[in-house]
Amino acid sequence: MIGDVFEALQRCLEREQPVALATVVESTTEVRIGAAMLVTTEGPPVGSLGNSALDNVVRRDALGQLDAGTTMVRHYGPNGEARQVDVGVFIESFAPPPRMLIFGAVDFSAALAQLAKFLGYRVTVCDARPVFATPERFPMADEVIVDWPHRHLAKVGPELTGRDAICVLTHDAKFDVPALVAALKTKAGYIGAMGSRRTTLDRERRLREAGVDDAGLARIMAPIGLDIGARTPEETAVSICAEIVALRAGTTGVPSLRAGQGPIHSDRRS
Repeated sequence: MIGDVFEALQRCLEREQPVALATVVESTTEVRIGAAMLVTTEGPPVGSLGNSALDNVVRRDALGQLDAGTTMVRHYGPNGEARQVDVGVFIESFAPPPRMLIFGAVDFSAALAQLAKFLGYRVTVCDARPVFATPERFPMADEVIVDWPHRHLAKVGPELTGRDAICVLTHDAKFDVPALVAALKTKAGYIGAMGSRRTTLDRERRLREAGVDDAGLARIMAPIGLDIGARTPEETAVSICAEIVALRAGTTGVPSLRAGQGPIHSDRRS
């Protein structure tokens, strides 16, 4: 019944559980306008759009939209057939904010956390050094964690999706190599690591020694950010967030530092 769907939706929202609501908004068939189905990443759907074939196809699409955090009307045949327009289903995603995990309690992290919050991320700053990882230094962060990055990722990594970002700004092999190995085990859509080109080459060698293959290295945006001549922590935060936006949008032709050569902070200003 429709009441069960909305009661289940309310419970999911109260728990901040990702959920998608599919509602029939157009129909020239026996499929009833107003029929609704609730889709979560765990368990079977609640409700039905009219028949199991349509439910199965819409559930698949709803899970895809939920992962991307998108909302749209999709069209199907009466039994979920593709490239037909008999039934219009409005699939609305109720997803929590994307997450940005920033490893390294440094000045660059504070600037990045500030900009990430402005862009709608739920921001975590994590560092194993309690003297640096304090709420007073990072009041803009949603949480400040005192822990080794790889241990924190072992806890939260299974929850991450393609909407989430991991930024390793520790610039220290004993922190960032284990952190990146752990990050590559997640489904995070963006993994970036700060460092000079020399640091990046040395880190790649260490990562290979840790068992990371070419495909894993290709996921790591390092040196992190777009090649826009950033020098200050605030400018670097812009370059990192711009790279994340470009990667999520599939934009091509933007100049990532990873693809360039020469000094990262070359003096191009008069």
